[in-house]
Amino acid sequence: MSTQHTFHIPVMGLGFTMESPIKVARFGISSVISIIEDELMERLRELYSPWVNETFVPITEQVEDWRAKRIQSYLNLVNRIVTQQVEKLRNLPFVMGTEIVKYFELLPDDSSVKALYHAMMSLEEGEAKAQLQEKLRGEIKAGAIDVNIMAKVDRNNYTKDGEMLPKEFSDALSSLRGFAQSDLESSVVFSAGYNPRLYAYIDTFSDFFPDEKGYLKKKIVLKVSDYRSALTQGKILAKKGLWVSEFRIESGLNCGGHAFATDGLLLGPIMEEFKANREALAAELWTMCNQALTAKGVPTFETQPVLRVTVQGGIGTANENSFLLDYYQADATGWGSPFLLVPEATSVDENTLQALATAKPDDYYLSHASPLGIPFNNFRKSTAQHQLAARIAKNRPGSPCYKKFLVANTEFTEIPICAASRQYQHLKINQLKEQNLSPQAYEAQLAEVTEKDCLCEGLGASALLSEGLKPAHNLNAVTICPGPNLAYFSGVFTLQQMVDHIYGRLNLLNSVKRSNLFVNELRMYVKYFDDELKKSADNLTTKKVRYLQLFQNNLLQGVAYYKELIPSLKNEAERYLEEMKEELNQFENTIRNKTVPVPVSA
Repeated sequence: MSTQHTFHIPVMGLGFTMESPIKVARFGISSVISIIEDELMERLRELYSPWVNETFVPITEQVEDWRAKRIQSYLNLVNRIVTQQVEKLRNLPFVMGTEIVKYFELLPDDSSVKALYHAMMSLEEGEAKAQLQEKLRGEIKAGAIDVNIMAKVDRNNYTKDGEMLPKEFSDALSSLRGFAQSDLESSVVFSAGYNPRLYAYIDTFSDFFPDEKGYLKKKIVLKVSDYRSALTQGKILAKKGLWVSEFRIESGLNCGGHAFATDGLLLGPIMEEFKANREALAAELWTMCNQALTAKGVPTFETQPVLRVTVQGGIGTANENSFLLDYYQADATGWGSPFLLVPEATSVDENTLQALATAKPDDYYLSHASPLGIPFNNFRKSTAQHQLAARIAKNRPGSPCYKKFLVANTEFTEIPICAASRQYQHLKINQLKEQNLSPQAYEAQLAEVTEKDCLCEGLGASALLSEGLKPAHNLNAVTICPGPNLAYFSGVFTLQQMVDHIYGRLNLLNSVKRSNLFVNELRMYVKYFDDELKKSADNLTTKKVRYLQLFQNNLLQGVAYYKELIPSLKNEAERYLEEMKEELNQFENTIRNKTVPVPVSA
């Protein structure tokens, strides 16, 4: 893994980062591919095979274990492309405008490698300069080609006769197998919580265990929203002899895609807890891991392996980026949504790109569009939202369901179907009509049903459209799920510009007033708490009251923590800190004034 950059590009949607390593890895920038969508991978493998002078041979559904083999083949192809790109870049002359110069210009200014580059560039032509150039060529490293598996997206698969296949052919396990059997030496990021059968499957692949030198060919990264989750999942894996190489902390609400809210725990206090417990956590997991490895009769870690802690979600300025790295001692930060405005880094079709580039803050909102029933960050100007409205207007709500990654509902059928499907919504609407609901109640429940959108097609379409390819079945509508932080960026940017923004060499923020990232997240949690209070008003149990009280207390403790933190924000202007203090006081009053009602039942 390259450690020359202090940021990575997290996974976005199904297709927005599927080509990102091909776009940015040769510049030392790490990115993450979603590996659930095997059909999309096949289309892109066909597109990119000529890049390495290979003939594309399709992997059809008649091939045994076709899903895993499609994933494996695409990842291997990406790896070969990046390897060739790096080798070509490494041999370019140090002339302005070449990619080798771009590689070093992108590096952070405090990088020792960049200092060496500047020293080389200042020399006159000669032996000394040539020697430094050769040394620099040896310093060039590709960014990691990491992959992501959303643990809860783990559909069981069936034969054409309706017989369920063995568990190892489920979506998540097939995805893991495709990565595990690939040539990549990189990490799998597990997101969206704990999946027992997925975690139980990891230790069937030797690449996740250390060799005699303690090297891990395949690493595990856990995306978590709090310390307790990291500790629990880390122990589960350590007891199997599996080392977690990185905990990737993501804001529960100030992020893109699905939003997994905490119980009011805020990012700052969460980072503080990791900072305080990181060394003890690593030591405990190391001991547990080695005990399990010894029991398995495989090599142990002679020295404590590296445990990285990274953070992502809502970071918008170089000062915020530096503060997370310096104060909390994070190893890296994740910058996701802003890179949707960088065609050199992500796969966004031109129509969606222009809509994002000219969007207003109100265009970004937290929706209930996901068939999984998890809050989902959405974009009002997407073509998927227009398609959803058009279908409802034609009295044909719901989507045709071809890919079935999110089938989970068994309300009307024995085999699960998707809540966004036309089949489910037709059945559910008929049921609502038979319940003699009041017009107001009927419309409210109807809206909940028809808001569900087809993410399987929508989150992958942009990758095809941006390459001039036609999505299957003419399903061209694009769903895109940026985090609300994208409201502060307007325009289309080059890779150099966005990286310069991250490192403080350029400011790309628009004129929309922007609070500190911690305050922005707090604002989202206060609104979420208010919505939870309203939802609970008619069905308030003792358990719900305890949850709401815990949420409220966590928010107040978070505000108190941020007030004490303000003097540590040494790079911010005095006026900025005064405004932050004012905002924190306002939110504190708002939270205190919210009353959790008494339950009507036990």
